[in-house]
Amino acid sequence: MVTKQFSGSPDETDLRRADSLAREIFSDVANKWALLIIEALGDRTLRFSEVLKEVDGISHKMLTQNLRMLERNGLVERTVYPTVPPRVEYTLTEPGQGLRGTVHLMCDWTQQHLGHIEEARGRFPS
Repeated sequence: MVTKQFSGSPDETDLRRADSLAREIFSDVANKWALLIIEALGDRTLRFSEVLKEVDGISHKMLTQNLRMLERNGLVERTVYPTVPPRVEYTLTEPGQGLRGTVHLMCDWTQQHLGHIEEARGRFPS
């Protein structure tokens, strides 16, 4: 994957531009698995298997891909301990914690409006 480099251009911060760095980052982190992983980690440090248990329905492959992407974007820190077998832990970085606040608000919003959304969906055929 080719990652864009930030050169300071205002165009790179414009989410509306398909070629912007901001859009690339937004596209990475604005997926259900990334958001659920961020919420699951919270203030804790978890091992891979613990994150897998916390995020119901995620596959091993999808968790691996999303943890790598979150680490590449500086939102998750991965620590490997030189043991046999190797012990690997994940924790949110400061920017990851900042995003977690937004994710938490989205979770609250979803719970608050669940009934309304379910009612609206009921008006449309499946």
